[in-house]
Amino acid sequence: MKKLILFLSLLLAVVKSYGHVGSPGVTFEGKAGPYKVIVSINPPDVIPGTANVTVYLEDGVKGVKVFAKPVYWTIGADGTPRADQATAFAGQPGRFDVKIWFMNMGTSSIEIMIDGPLGKGTVLVPVMAVSTAKRAMPAGLGWALLGMAVFLVVLMVTIISSSMGDSQLNPGEEITKRLRRRRAIGGVSSLVILVLILWGGLSWWNAAAANYNKFLYRPLQATTTVNGQDGTLTLTVDTVQLNNMTQRRRMNITRKMSYPVPDHGKLMHLFLIKAGELDVFAHLHPQRVDSVTFTAKIPNLPAGKYWVYADITRLSGFAETIVDTLDVKENIFHNAGLTTKPTVAVDPDDTYYLSNAINSKTATRTGAAICGSPGIETKLNDGSTAVWMQSPGKEIKAGELSNLQFEILDPEGKPAKLEPYMGMMAHAVILKDDGSVYIHLHPAGSYSMASQKALLDRIAFHKPLDKYLPQPKVFADSVDHFMTRLNAMPEADRSKLLMANMPDMAPSKTGPMVHQISFPYTFPQPGKYRIWIQAKRNGAILNSAFDAEVK
Repeated sequence: MKKLILFLSLLLAVVKSYGHVGSPGVTFEGKAGPYKVIVSINPPDVIPGTANVTVYLEDGVKGVKVFAKPVYWTIGADGTPRADQATAFAGQPGRFDVKIWFMNMGTSSIEIMIDGPLGKGTVLVPVMAVSTAKRAMPAGLGWALLGMAVFLVVLMVTIISSSMGDSQLNPGEEITKRLRRRRAIGGVSSLVILVLILWGGLSWWNAAAANYNKFLYRPLQATTTVNGQDGTLTLTVDTVQLNNMTQRRRMNITRKMSYPVPDHGKLMHLFLIKAGELDVFAHLHPQRVDSVTFTAKIPNLPAGKYWVYADITRLSGFAETIVDTLDVKENIFHNAGLTTKPTVAVDPDDTYYLSNAINSKTATRTGAAICGSPGIETKLNDGSTAVWMQSPGKEIKAGELSNLQFEILDPEGKPAKLEPYMGMMAHAVILKDDGSVYIHLHPAGSYSMASQKALLDRIAFHKPLDKYLPQPKVFADSVDHFMTRLNAMPEADRSKLLMANMPDMAPSKTGPMVHQISFPYTFPQPGKYRIWIQAKRNGAILNSAFDAEVK
């Protein structure tokens, strides 16, 4: 028990939260050396546990071997186990499956290694390994085990009492009063001892379960407020009221929040989505005030309740979604204008979009767009159109990998030439109508690029972890200086820097114009979803939305 408690307490330095909400699966689309692959990872919801890893080779290369192994951020490459070979999936050429054990919670990854006729290639896919569920024992098994326990207790009591009574007799002898008394004492004593042993086991089990529940993953909470006088949104990470939080863990949370790293050139991606109706969508990029406080200039949102999803990534590579709700009051911005000069500048990459409600086919707000559906186009704010390249009658099923493909056409109906938007050719946000599933993904997949870089940097550093982490203030200052320099760059230079490690995302100089974008994703649950697509053309951010029914 002491070892278990020590093990769990050490995890607090690593496990703080979990990227995305209700969508634990990870997808990657890109290259492993010379091989073009799609990797789908379904991580375990209990640690230790096994992750289901599926690798698809898109080029149809034959004669390849695929291997996979876990790599933990805490120990780097030096402490990784040997790789397991994936098995070719019968009836589907190019597909390989393997189960990988995750023994530790925290920032982890799966390293995919491919060996074939084109040579060798590797790729590292980040995975956040956390316990998010509890295993329930089936009622039938519970009763069966109880019956077996009672049988074993009765059997043990009978054996011990007989060994102190009947076994003392020679063949043919009658049992004496003294032996009967010894047999009774043996039976009662053994029963008491066995009950004490069972009670001790139950106490240990309950204590272990309580500790597991205490450190079961729960998303970080935040308090989000809006100042109607100057139009400032403030998000403060809650380090006091978080469930089952001890003083030591609160201190660790505050300290670890001093290690954010930019993802796509932003320390935070914050999404405001109108609860239930999903007809209002805002993508903001707050500035950091201190380790737990972020502020942004809020657009003139219609009144109502909003779901808040704020994505950040830390130096450990752990990608996190902080959740909250926000009530926007009517006329909060005093339609005639703000009464106080704004203290927070508008980020040039912020965007705001109005559409119809998810259960309505008509727009109820002026200037609102009508969302598209598979095969049906939707108009964009610059006169161009977006089309979901999916057959209208084709079903999308939960648990199956989908390739969500979209096409952007200019006002004349010709292929549009898209430009990088925050280092990517497109961004997408997918949300279930009840808010239980949220994910922010890109053409490269649902993983965090900043998380991947953090893991690769850690693996390249062959020294203990205590020599890797800088002082929090020193690191925070260096990040602030970097962000200031990045924001001061011309947009073309900033895009070039952000896309330096993602050549597959950049437009080809010799190939056709980039007007088609795709997002690999596995919907975790059936239900109604809205998909927002964000791209850039002629210097303007283009928003569109599509509705999906997942079976």
